Amino acid sequence: MRNLRAWLTVVLVSLVAGNSLAAGKATRVVVIVWDGMRPDFVSEATTPTLFKLAREGVTFNNHHPVFVASTEVNGVALATGVYPEVSGVVGNHEFRPRINAARSVNTEALATVRKGDELTGGRYLAVPTVAEILQGGGRRTVIAGTKPVALLFDRATRTETSLGVNLFEGKILPESLKGKITVALGEFPRTELTKTNRDRWTTSALIGPLWESEVPALSVLWLGEPDYAQHQTGPGSPVSLAAIRSSDDNLARVLAALEKRGLRETTDVIVVSDHAVSTVSDVANVATALDKQGFRTHAEVPTAGLPAGDVLVVGNGGVVLFYVAGAKQSRVEQIVHALQAQPFCGVVFTKKPVAGAFALREVKMHSAAAPDILLALRWSADKSTNGTAGSIYSDSAEYGPGRGAHGTSSPFDLHNVCIAAGPDFRRGYLSQLPSGNVDIAPTILWVFGLKPKTKMSGRVLRETMLPVPALPLTSQKRHLNISWRAENFTWQQYLNFSDVNGVRYLDEGNGHQSPVGSPAGK
Repeated sequence: MRNLRAWLTVVLVSLVAGNSLAAGKATRVVVIVWDGMRPDFVSEATTPTLFKLAREGVTFNNHHPVFVASTEVNGVALATGVYPEVSGVVGNHEFRPRINAARSVNTEALATVRKGDELTGGRYLAVPTVAEILQGGGRRTVIAGTKPVALLFDRATRTETSLGVNLFEGKILPESLKGKITVALGEFPRTELTKTNRDRWTTSALIGPLWESEVPALSVLWLGEPDYAQHQTGPGSPVSLAAIRSSDDNLARVLAALEKRGLRETTDVIVVSDHAVSTVSDVANVATALDKQGFRTHAEVPTAGLPAGDVLVVGNGGVVLFYVAGAKQSRVEQIVHALQAQPFCGVVFTKKPVAGAFALREVKMHSAAAPDILLALRWSADKSTNGTAGSIYSDSAEYGPGRGAHGTSSPFDLHNVCIAAGPDFRRGYLSQLPSGNVDIAPTILWVFGLKPKTKMSGRVLRETMLPVPALPLTSQKRHLNISWRAENFTWQQYLNFSDVNGVRYLDEGNGHQSPVGSPAGK
């Protein structure tokens, strides 16, 4: 009896601490990322395989990327289950002077990653990824990505005896496996009008050579479409819709490969996008606008260094990062208020408090490497010539009017696809509860009965899983509004959030000018 009481005490303590002793039913998890996929393009006609998968499992009808709604930021969120303020990656392009003192870096680039790890003792990402956690528990993983963002899931150098393989944009870790891939498939193809050829090649590598000996505990397949096609031709264009169909075909190939190996019924499959995409209505030349206001902006740091008060401007599509030399508070305030006078201004965030701006911590971006100012460009619900709702300003001349861009605080950028099916998920279930990319990693670990040593920001999506929890979760809405009075107008901006069990999801935010003395807007 005494031993029984002791055993029950251990079980109770473990459950209270969140260390569930029971894992999910699945023996494997496959995550397939459709880069840039919007939920309103999921249909029986356009995505028959994904549509059928949704009927077999769960559709997350209120799913969110983390802000900023960009590839690298959300690649890290999917890989780690933490907000940008925890991981340290807040943009696709950032100024990291210790890595490169002259210009901004691409946060997913191999050179950036290697230098970042060298400078931090292997903590370029401040927390372990789900692949690294699984490998630490003795489980094998395979990452295969058409885009270089796949590197961020599992970036360490390795030998063939390692438990993880990572294929990213045609490169592979360990490098000794490259010959095996190219013998089977040929060289990684060049980009054509779309990246559908690259997606087919990467999918073939996963279900062929990389799954040849076994299907590992975790597989991640990151497809480059429909993001690339949407950037070129806008969401909803015939080219973009064809690229979506290509991603659906690759999903069908993965499911067929699992079926052929007799693993479909014991595998959880999660299809998710990193963000959604809007149509560009106007190009915002942000640096020029500030220059006209008397500020000195730079795209690169001069050889002699950035003079005090000057601004390094780093574009990220729908958001712009500003690094102010010396970061003198009065100068930061002047820049913020100059931006709020511009027609392209949506929402402004700052590291330190500024009248009329939100703190970066409100959107979980207050990291050590965060900029002094972050501008989310303005958006509207207007439809494009393709008939697709959601229009934004872009800071990139490369993606002009009619093309696609993302990253803003628009609800059209901030609501993305997530559909999951398998032995651990409810069947034919439509979840209206807010969820997000930050929840994927903790959910995967729950399936395998693992708890991360470092607490994740996201939550396990238990309300959509079996057995169904006895007590349903609820969501709380939160609205923030702030204003600042200029000489000729009042600036007003807002944020809308959803919260579930302490996990915050950004629904939307925008800003506008109104005549002095008018009532506050939303």
